Amino acid sequence: MKRRNFIQNSGLIGTAILLKGPLAYASSIDFPQVRTAIEKRKFLSRGVEEAIAKFEANVKNKELAWLFNNCFPNTLDTTVHYTEENGKSDTYVITGDIDAMWLRDSTAQVWPYLSFIKKDEPLRKLIAGVINHQSKCVVKDPYANAFYGDVNKVGEWKNDQTKMQPGIHERKWEIDSLCYPIRLAYHYWKTTGDVSPFDTQWESAIKATLQTFKEQQRKENDGPYSFQRKTSWATDGVPMNGYGYPVKPVGLICSAFRPSDDATIYNYLIPSNFFAVTSLKQASEMMYAIAKDQQAANELSALATEVEDALKIHAVTTHPKFGKVYAFEVNGFGSYNLMDDANIPSLLAMPYLGSVPLADPIYQNTRKLVLSSENPFFFKGKVGEGIGGPHVGKDMIWPLGIVARGLTSNDEKEIKYCLELLQKSHAGTGFMHESFHKNDPNNFTRKWFAWSNTIFGEFLWKTFNEKPHLL
Repeated sequence: MKRRNFIQNSGLIGTAILLKGPLAYASSIDFPQVRTAIEKRKFLSRGVEEAIAKFEANVKNKELAWLFNNCFPNTLDTTVHYTEENGKSDTYVITGDIDAMWLRDSTAQVWPYLSFIKKDEPLRKLIAGVINHQSKCVVKDPYANAFYGDVNKVGEWKNDQTKMQPGIHERKWEIDSLCYPIRLAYHYWKTTGDVSPFDTQWESAIKATLQTFKEQQRKENDGPYSFQRKTSWATDGVPMNGYGYPVKPVGLICSAFRPSDDATIYNYLIPSNFFAVTSLKQASEMMYAIAKDQQAANELSALATEVEDALKIHAVTTHPKFGKVYAFEVNGFGSYNLMDDANIPSLLAMPYLGSVPLADPIYQNTRKLVLSSENPFFFKGKVGEGIGGPHVGKDMIWPLGIVARGLTSNDEKEIKYCLELLQKSHAGTGFMHESFHKNDPNNFTRKWFAWSNTIFGEFLWKTFNEKPHLL
């Protein structure tokens, strides 16, 4: 299949020039033109461009308007590769500076555009293409987290000891990799009513997800998945012959890796198990209503209940300062890890994913813990504070964590504070990054990281629609 630049092949480039506002953002000494030139953009959405123009015309903080102009469309500008085959949409989405499609990132990158698809048919087709491509990936290998657009390309991780196939970039088993495609599919369906992406391939992907979750409950054995890598980075490998440290079978699902792509310490990763409950319920509803597969719907629902019940027993511990809180990881034997990581799903971001209610008192206690020095990966310095993680090391704050804090807050002062932190973090580039040093925003990782850009745009757009006076 030949990938194509959607702007050039849809005739939208002419339309784009007629739009006013940030499409032709006026360069200035303070705010230079850094967004990809129109003719080089991968995809153009009229709905998104109109949102940018509206934001720019009504927001007093011109730096935030400039940042929104750059960040919100970054996924569409730079990372999507759309094609059609036999009338079926297919969209391959890279993360940015890595030419591979993560199941997690690809959902998160297009998620903020769902609200525009009812009035933007090309954008709807693009997102339907993401769903189709994700289904194809899950069927290929439900244990893999990242895939190439070229199905024959051999992965670069030649030292990985796991069952690699051509077309797979990385095979790190992460619960959320199978949850995010369900999140996208479910809300696409609820938004549009369109069921065309939910064909036999999609049904196979859901059944593969169900089977994989059950295997990783490890009730009788360690299951078919193991992973080892020859590396000096401890977080890139899994101990105990690639299966991880032992867990007690209690109904929870094992995750060898976190959404940061770092290995777990205890395999029962709590925020990902909460996410799995939400996703299983959504998949059950879809299999019943769309696929008319009562048996699969019942099995999905039953597993959701089993994991949910196990979380009530094993996810909560008592902290001497904050009271009852959710642990980050547990092993079923009574051991637990108290921390949080900026990557989503995180404990902080659970209400954002629909995993727990924002008003849940245990969540609120947990929120206080993870945004304090009691979280070993909460960093505070001269230019800001926020959650990081082991992935890039000590004192590096992730904008993802600051955005998650803002998206899960009803406190206007806290939301404003998060916006100010993010505004200070871009180091004059006009874009968000993977992380920045707590004392120096110029010390950052990943110049081109589309998820961070787009979710920041999502935060700005939500604030604009709900609390515009904060901008």
